[in-house]
Amino acid sequence: MRNKQQTLGVIIGNRDFFPDVLISEARKDILALFGELGVKAVMVSEEETKRGGVETHAEARRCAELFRNNRDEIDGVLVVLPNFGDEKGVADTLKLADLRKPVLVQGYPDDLNQLGVARRRDAFCGKISVCNNLVQAGIPFSLTAQHVCHPTSPRFRTDLTRFLGVCRVVNGLRGVRLGAVGARPGAFNTVRYSEKILERHGVSVTTVDLSEMLAAANRLSASDSAVQAKLADIRGYVPMPNTPSEKLDQMAKLGVVLGQWMEANSLDATAIQCWTSVQQNFGCNVCTLMSMMSENFLPSACEVDVTGVLTMYAMQLAAGSPAALVDWNNNYGDDPDKCTLFHCGNWAKSFLPDIKMATAPILGSTLGVENTHGALEGRTPAGLLTYGRITTADTDGAIRAYVGEGQLTNDELNTFGTRAVAKVPRLQELLQYVCRNGFEHHVVMTTSHSAAILQEAFETYLHWPTHVHA
Repeated sequence: MRNKQQTLGVIIGNRDFFPDVLISEARKDILALFGELGVKAVMVSEEETKRGGVETHAEARRCAELFRNNRDEIDGVLVVLPNFGDEKGVADTLKLADLRKPVLVQGYPDDLNQLGVARRRDAFCGKISVCNNLVQAGIPFSLTAQHVCHPTSPRFRTDLTRFLGVCRVVNGLRGVRLGAVGARPGAFNTVRYSEKILERHGVSVTTVDLSEMLAAANRLSASDSAVQAKLADIRGYVPMPNTPSEKLDQMAKLGVVLGQWMEANSLDATAIQCWTSVQQNFGCNVCTLMSMMSENFLPSACEVDVTGVLTMYAMQLAAGSPAALVDWNNNYGDDPDKCTLFHCGNWAKSFLPDIKMATAPILGSTLGVENTHGALEGRTPAGLLTYGRITTADTDGAIRAYVGEGQLTNDELNTFGTRAVAKVPRLQELLQYVCRNGFEHHVVMTTSHSAAILQEAFETYLHWPTHVHA
């Protein structure tokens, strides 16, 4: 996922009585920007249509056919308006192509000193007409932050970068496959969800009994080549100053079984019954394995939090970096805008520069510390923070979410596990919203500012009502 090149279909709108040179200039501007950002363009050639623009219905059909032939490759569509553009030409192209991918509409600004016939654009007006036609056709679309902006401007580069994030989230969530390993822990009603609502929105859940996974792991020999390879991966992933070798063997065996099951079912993410069956029936924590998967963009959530791992998957797509499932866990002294984020120890190591393998003291207090080896310990340093949560609103038959941004801080925090201190403006209002609307105590974080990407993807294209804590 880190290196996947994104591809955008490009429609350059045109109206015949505007200067042809504007179309050619726009083509050069877009291709230069795409080259800088590593984006591939799918667009009609200058020979297939007039200068590579789209105006007539015949040109729209030609462009739509090109898009359909590249349907599996195209992540989204950029509509470029170097002049007023033909509103029907743009709408017809998108209707005929029927890609159902995100669309960004851009319009060029006019120069106040060039409003004569030779260089006049009128895209300021034309963009409104194009969007009107898209609304009539029921085609959702995204807009630039400023109504008109030049493709070579830093402002548009920001718009396009954000749009690429929206494409990643929307396309990634359509058809995502999640694995639920084990039953929901009896003490965690909070992670209930509707599998049927998720399915209606294109999110599939594959289940397996935890006992099957543990039995399969127990049947493996420590000398098995796959187990030895997984053991080497674990040893190379994290320092482990006090972890007994037999516990590492157990983790490696379970890691092999999880990996094989995920591959056999083409799964993108997992939610695992950790609390407390793995410790009681297998004698170790699965945190390190979950961390390794999350670090490799196959996120894994504990306590069979399926909508939690769905949130992780969405948020890593938006940020382009791993996501972590955390608890809204503790107040931070008397500061109303700070709190501690915590979990036993399953965060991706991207969050933990001081990572090491340890035990889980809370679980160990009742299950025996010797049965909790494999938890991670580390502190996330100061940096950007985006937080969010997707949930199924079962009684409404809907999916809804909240997102927001803040900062991670270096404030003192003396505790164990994977942990961080967060500063969120008006945190008390956010927590009231979370409580009043029945969201889970689990939230997801990334070290980014990507809430706008998530809101646009969720609301405009997936139709999931989303609260933004501004």
